[in-house]
Amino acid sequence: MILFGYGGYYGGIFFDPTYILIIIALIITSMASIGVRSTYHKYAGVRNSTGYTGQQAAQIFLTNNRLSHIRLTSINGELKDHFDSRNNVVRLSGSNYNNSSIAAVAVAAHECGHVMQYQRNYLPVIIRGSIVPVVNFASQLAWPVFFIGIFFSSFRFLMPIGILLFSASVAFHLITLPVEFDASARGMRLLRENNILQSDELVKARKVLNAAAMTYVASAMGSLLQLLRLILIAKRYDRD
Repeated sequence: MILFGYGGYYGGIFFDPTYILIIIALIITSMASIGVRSTYHKYAGVRNSTGYTGQQAAQIFLTNNRLSHIRLTSINGELKDHFDSRNNVVRLSGSNYNNSSIAAVAVAAHECGHVMQYQRNYLPVIIRGSIVPVVNFASQLAWPVFFIGIFFSSFRFLMPIGILLFSASVAFHLITLPVEFDASARGMRLLRENNILQSDELVKARKVLNAAAMTYVASAMGSLLQLLRLILIAKRYDRD
């Protein structure tokens, strides 16, 4: 959401100098999105030497780690792959489920890395899962509370509360970083230990996973910039 009217009236339009933070966040997230799609498409077109599809590779990972109770399914869309811990289901995008590319098995390995995190009680993933309800609730309230504090001077005390609520979302993005990087590290080990990819292919798989990880870094940076923006706006109103 964009705040109008803060900062002054210039050239016939309202100007908010904190817009620059939004622009920076958009640039960062756009670059990360372009990067992951470019890298993914590059290696989605390169068949791996073993010929395993994403589904077959994932099944090997799960079976060899005594995780046969985890189901594998295909979903529509691209880069929609995820592990549903509540229902014990790894969902792979159709292009990865039936594809024998380097990208497909790399993504499958990453999602199975998430499965292993839960199996081994990896603390960051447990923390992230436990705070989801709080984050969802706080995120819905953050902006309304903050803007009530702006528009009604007698409710200025709500602005820091709105900032605090938004901080829950920032915390979620930050705790997501070790979760995703660790899942990729586990995924790379699965690919190597199960001989799914050769050494030169592992380098390419790492590029796919690194590009994907950058999207989470970009999201975290974007949320931090948005938090900074709220703090700057609140300080401006404190001086008024």
